[in-house]
Parts: sequence; structure tokens; C-alpha cells
Amino acid sequence: NHPLHTSSHLAQTSTVGKMQAATLFGIRALPVKPISVRARTTPVASARVTTMRAAAPISTSFTGLSTTSRKAFSGMQVKIQSKKVVTPMSRKVQPVKAMADAGAAAKSDGPDVKLYFYFALWYAFNIVFNLFNKSTLNIFPYPWFISTFQLFAGVVFMAVLWITKLYPAPKVSKEFMIALIPVAFFHTVGHVSACVSFSKMAVSFTHIIKAAEPVLAVILSGPLLGETFALPVYLSLLPIVAGCSLSAMKEVSFNVAGFQGAMISNVGMVLRNIYSKKSLNNFVIDGVNLYGLISIVALIGLAPVAYAVEGAQWAAGYSAAIAKVGEAQFLKMLAAGGLFYHLYNQLSYQCLEGINPTTFSVGNTMKRIVVIVSSVIFFRNPVSPLNWFGSALAIAGTYWYSMAKDADGKAKKAAAAAAKEA
Repeated sequence: NHPLHTSSHLAQTSTVGKMQAATLFGIRALPVKPISVRARTTPVASARVTTMRAAAPISTSFTGLSTTSRKAFSGMQVKIQSKKVVTPMSRKVQPVKAMADAGAAAKSDGPDVKLYFYFALWYAFNIVFNLFNKSTLNIFPYPWFISTFQLFAGVVFMAVLWITKLYPAPKVSKEFMIALIPVAFFHTVGHVSACVSFSKMAVSFTHIIKAAEPVLAVILSGPLLGETFALPVYLSLLPIVAGCSLSAMKEVSFNVAGFQGAMISNVGMVLRNIYSKKSLNNFVIDGVNLYGLISIVALIGLAPVAYAVEGAQWAAGYSAAIAKVGEAQFLKMLAAGGLFYHLYNQLSYQCLEGINPTTFSVGNTMKRIVVIVSSVIFFRNPVSPLNWFGSALAIAGTYWYSMAKDADGKAKKAAAAAAKEA
């Protein structure tokens, strides 16, 4: 029974003296105007942390206090300053939503210029990455090496920020790092398999296949998260599947291994998001540091596997690449691809912090359109009318899915609130 749990204890403190009563409530006697404090008449054991703030003296009544308690408090001259009164129950770590849900309560008090800037950079860096990545794979077709190097570049980038104190290094626990392992693993699967797909097919077609990610999200969310969705959500998957199928029918660069790589990437990224909700929901960390730590864990796991898969071919591939474009140019392409890969992913996490997940999903859909169009123009890939129609259908389905899922989520929240009130 904590002494602050009931108001009956307040009467008992009258014999202790004014200064001791002040010490009990964590406030210090100061020579300012007299004020009074209202005592709670109900238990406060359920309160986690009580924060008292006052910019000026506050006067309240003594309702609920005994006569002796009123006398004890009436002569106190105090100024309430910002201070936390922590009960033993408040020492328990409180569940905090993971970064995937950090933007659920987006600001609505006017345009956020910084957020718009982040979005612009996210789009720009993603376009630049895709162009550099595909150009590098064209002369050095070893996706396991390139995906590993891109993670390595990100780790070096974050190490420089932390060592120079340009960005504060995170303070993480052993429990957090253990929870991060499955997230980093599935991120690695998604990254490597996408890189394999890019090495086999046109960038535009890989992104069309990756637009089918919502289909797998709905399929896997049921058994892993126990989620069910409204009918419009399921219907929105039809144009996605139809659009991807139509695009594949006339795709010049179609390759079975490339198609499989894109689909495996979808699975990896969906599972990454699911395990972010399951594993990281009780931790809070900013987006920049979160992605930096994901890169470190992913690199540690990927590097030995990449060497086992492709290591014997890297030396010959390196010689062939520098024979085509020169060593300096090849190294510049590798470095640029790695840097922009990290930056566009980091910015995606920063964007998610400032908006709700649905807005982010729509923004990601629009970004995919920009990447597809830019890659077609840059690499001059032949695209048939059926390809364009299928692409548009798949992208439209993805947008519909985002809107339907948002409406479904709001309906569930409203139903839960109504049930709670009832």
C-alpha cells in the first residue's frame, strides 16, 4: 500500500509539519504566493506517472481534506514545478507502438514542410538508387555481392554519424536486439531477392510484380496476426493480380528466376512488417537509428552466406567489370548504389514517423509509378500497350487496397469503441 494511494494518509501528515508534508509530495517551500492543492479522494494506484506543471501560482479548494489537513496545507508557500511523481507501478515499462505505427496520429494543423521535403528526397533517392543498381548489375551480375555491399555502405554511413556525434547513437537493450533479429532477417531476404530480380529483369517489371505485396500481406496477416478484413479489402486484390498477370504476358524481359525473386522479396518484406509489429511493439526508437541497426544485423547474417553462394566468382566478375567501364567508374557506381540504397530506406522510416500508415502506403504506391516511368525512360525498355494497361491496373488496385484497408481499420476502431461504451 503506497502512502499516496488514499487521501486518508494526508490527514496523518498534519503532525509531521509543513516542510515534511512538502517533502512527501516532492515539492520545495519557496517564498511565493500561497496556493492550495486539491487532494484526490479516490485511489491513484492505477496512475502510471502524474506530471504536474504550472506556469503561474494555482489556487484550488481543499475539498475532500479534513480540518487538520487544511490547516497543514493552508500555510504552505510553494510553487509547483514540472516534476513526476512516480509510484512503484509506474516503474514497469509501458507498451509503446513500434515505428511502423508511429505516424498513426499524424499532424493536421497545417502542411509539414519538412515532411514534404522528406517525401521528395525519398522519391529522388529511390529513383537514383534503382538506376545505379541496375546499371551496376548490368556490368557486374552478382546480386548477392551487391546487396551485401549496399548494407555495408549503410553501416559505414551510420557509424560515421554516430562516431562524429552528428546523430545520437541509440541506447538499446539485449531484449531489443533479440527482437530485432527476425525483422532484420526478413529484411535481408526481401533485399537480396529483389536484387536477384533486378539482375534478371527490367526494373519496371520487377516493380510491377512488387506491387503485388498487398496480396501476400492479406494472406499472411491472417495466420500470423489473426487479422481479418472487410470484403472491399479482398476485392481490391483482384485488379492487382490481374494487372500483374497482364503485364507478364507481353513482358520482353520476363525471366522465371527474376519473377521468383520479386515474389520472394514481397514475402520477405511482408514478414518484416508483420514481425515489426509482433517483436518491436514494446520498444520505441527513432527511424534513423532503427534502420541503422537493421542494416548492422542484416549485414552480419548476409555476408558469410553471400560469400558461400557467389564468392568464387567475384574476382573474375570484378575484372570483367573494370574492363568494361574502368575501375574508378565501377567503384563509384558501387558506392553510389550503396549510399542511395541506405538513404532512401532511411527516409522511408522518417516519412512513416510523420504520417499514418495509410498515407505512407499511398505515397509508396505513387513512388512505384515514378520509379517505373523513370526506369523505362532511362533504360529505354520496350513496353507494349498491354504492359502499360496491366501496370496501371495493378497500381490502381494497390491504391484501392490502401483506401479499403484504411476504411476497414476505422470501422473496427469505431466498433471497438462502441462495444466498450456499451
